[in-house]
Amino acid sequence: MTVTWEELGWERLAAGVGRCRLPGWDCTAGLVLGAGAALMVDAGSGLAEGARLRAQAEELSGGRVTHLALTHPHFDHVLGAPAFAGAEVYGAVGLDAALSRGREELRLDAVGNGLPAADADEAVDALAPPGHLVSGEWTLDLGGGRQALLADVGPGHTAHDLAVLVAGSPKVVFCGDLVEESGEPQAGPDAVPSRWPDALDRLLALGGEDALYVPGHGAVVDAAFVRRQRDALATRFGVS
Repeated sequence: MTVTWEELGWERLAAGVGRCRLPGWDCTAGLVLGAGAALMVDAGSGLAEGARLRAQAEELSGGRVTHLALTHPHFDHVLGAPAFAGAEVYGAVGLDAALSRGREELRLDAVGNGLPAADADEAVDALAPPGHLVSGEWTLDLGGGRQALLADVGPGHTAHDLAVLVAGSPKVVFCGDLVEESGEPQAGPDAVPSRWPDALDRLLALGGEDALYVPGHGAVVDAAFVRRQRDALATRFGVS
């Protein structure tokens, strides 16, 4: 018996494409299904959450998660990555160095936001840098005519922001935290505010007017929402 997206608490966005909103920080995880391959977009905030995501993805795909794209180096998006053993892991160029040199900051951020210290320690210790670094664009062939375009659209929310475009009707763009719907976009110490509006221009160029834009936190939005957020960030940070 085939399980549906909705039965597992996921939101179906298009044929073979869905996402779920994780508890705690309302963080998005995405899934793109091909023929004999599956791409997860972001991995959750710890090993247990990552394991749950992997198990659900395997139920939905009928196979294993073969690829994992990390949209940026924040704990609620990357600390579940070690649960995806055997998957090919992708990130924006420089993500490997950011994760390697920022391990203590990652742990402190996780604990400071409420992740139990033991869980944070375990996940940070197990976290490995991505094996594939995206500079510009990288197309993944997932089989069955399904492709996913990984695009290094940052810097903006961080210095290493990756977006994922899935062609189809409609197109789906996983934005990471370049776009947030459930609150104001968060500009921490690793943000590059002067470049953030440009990153959103690149995001809009990828998806166009009719795409579904999936934020790192919150409900799915349209191009008009992304454009308004782009203009608000430009005003907030004093850039054009």
